[in-house]
Amino acid sequence: MKTAKTKQAKKNIAPSSVQWRFAVVVAAILGVFVVLTVRAAYIQVINPDQLIQEGDSRTLRVRNNEVYRGLITDRNGEQLAVSVPAKAVWAHPPTVTDPEKGALADTRRWQALAEVLGQDVDDLIRKATNQSSKFVYLQRQVSPAMATFVQKLNIPGVYLVNESRRFYPAGEASAHVVGFTNVDDQGIEGIEMLYDKLLSATPDSRTIRRDAKGRQVEILDQEKGKEPQDIQLTIDQRIQALAYRELKSAVHFYRATSGSVVVADVNTGEILAMVNSPSFNPNNRKGVSARKIRNRAITDSFEPGSSVKPLAVLSALEFGSADTKTVIDTAPGWRRLGGSIVRDSRNYGKLTLQGIIQKSSNIGTSKLALSVPKEFLLDTYYNMGLMSDTGTNLIGEQGGLFNEQRIWSEFELSTLSFGYGLSVTTMQLARMYSILGNGGVKQPFSIVKSDEQKMTERVISEENAHRVLTMMESVLEDGGSGRKARVPGYRVAGKTGTSRKAIKGGYGEQYVNIFAGVAPVSDPQLAVVVLINEPKGDLYYGGDTAAPVFSTIMANTLQLLNVPPDAKNVSSIAAGGER
Repeated sequence: MKTAKTKQAKKNIAPSSVQWRFAVVVAAILGVFVVLTVRAAYIQVINPDQLIQEGDSRTLRVRNNEVYRGLITDRNGEQLAVSVPAKAVWAHPPTVTDPEKGALADTRRWQALAEVLGQDVDDLIRKATNQSSKFVYLQRQVSPAMATFVQKLNIPGVYLVNESRRFYPAGEASAHVVGFTNVDDQGIEGIEMLYDKLLSATPDSRTIRRDAKGRQVEILDQEKGKEPQDIQLTIDQRIQALAYRELKSAVHFYRATSGSVVVADVNTGEILAMVNSPSFNPNNRKGVSARKIRNRAITDSFEPGSSVKPLAVLSALEFGSADTKTVIDTAPGWRRLGGSIVRDSRNYGKLTLQGIIQKSSNIGTSKLALSVPKEFLLDTYYNMGLMSDTGTNLIGEQGGLFNEQRIWSEFELSTLSFGYGLSVTTMQLARMYSILGNGGVKQPFSIVKSDEQKMTERVISEENAHRVLTMMESVLEDGGSGRKARVPGYRVAGKTGTSRKAIKGGYGEQYVNIFAGVAPVSDPQLAVVVLINEPKGDLYYGGDTAAPVFSTIMANTLQLLNVPPDAKNVSSIAAGGER
């Protein structure tokens, strides 16, 4: 009997989806945690700077306090340059171009903004939408009224920021001395440029952290800024304004090309006034040419003519080839030296040293110059400050022109004695007369008040300096060329100068007119030099053009400084000094 095989049915086992799904979920979760851990490690350990930078950009702010440039004042404390608050109009291009803000939708507001800023509306919009920058200046140093108008326009992306603007209360009278700054408050002319570092300031800086509402929560760092320094000049603004008024009037009246005046204290070497005409308004320099900005008193050199003739007399006195009793025969009014002729305006015959100065004799000064060794004569010119720096350290100051040569002919030395063959500035000529007024003591000029002791040097004897000053008084007496320079009540020593301007191949018909002088002679206080360049018309001598200007400036300055009169016969001098 066959044993029947028992067959068992296969058990159907359902697939367990729960297990593999669970594994996938766990793996995914672990993967996410791994990625987050790696990312966190990368951000916090490997490269944390970017996140810190982004966080700081949202919470850190640097606050600067407002600072202003230092003051420039005259010797009496009157302000010549001061910084005043101003506004600047700027644009944030991303905001301006954002369609949601709608800044470009209202063209009327842009047209109004362009009109008040004086710009073309298309150029203004192009500037404000420049995507290469997030900060664009539209206009610097706008007036308060303009700033208020811009604010009321309320153009999205156009804002105002605080800044300062330099203001010059003295205007054109002191423009060449003080100078001016550019739109970034950097000095670019005059004292503003020379002392830019001292006048400039840096603000106190404070780094803070703020919260989401903009409130300060922490001070991270504080840095002390640099305080500006004020500059006090030796200029007396009263004298400066007076000198500029008289010079400007004279330049206009004589139709001259330009003019310069320097007033100096002979005892201290301080410049009390330095003016030029034409000048300019430093508060509005739009359209001002470079020729008006140039400080001609220190940059323009000229042949001084007869104004340096006293040096020939001084050289002869110092060397001993002449004394107060010396008489020079100038007849017949001309003299041949080599192939050239030296002439006087007429035959003066025999002249004393005083007569040579009073009559301005070329023959007399020529003979005196040739009576001393060449080296001694040249040294006198150098010692009197004519071919050297005056000491003011002003930017652009010229040292004059002098043709130093090994061999000098008698004619060349003769022309040097009456102011040809060298060129000097108005400032250098003022220094020469200051040395005469200071009794032969040479010291540097200064234009900034300082307590530093000046280096002084005696270059001529006090006795001879006083002798020459006394001789120069005769120039203002009857028979002299400087009668119009008289100052009522005061003894004045001075000298006229009229020189032709050099042109190619010789000398032209344009003149430089000069009057330089010192007062009062009994106790010298002031040296004043007046230069009128290229006057037009019939009056082209220094005694006619520069001398009257000198008289007015010297008279008013002596009164302003309360200098007592020293003239013996006040009434006669006053009568003769009428213009």
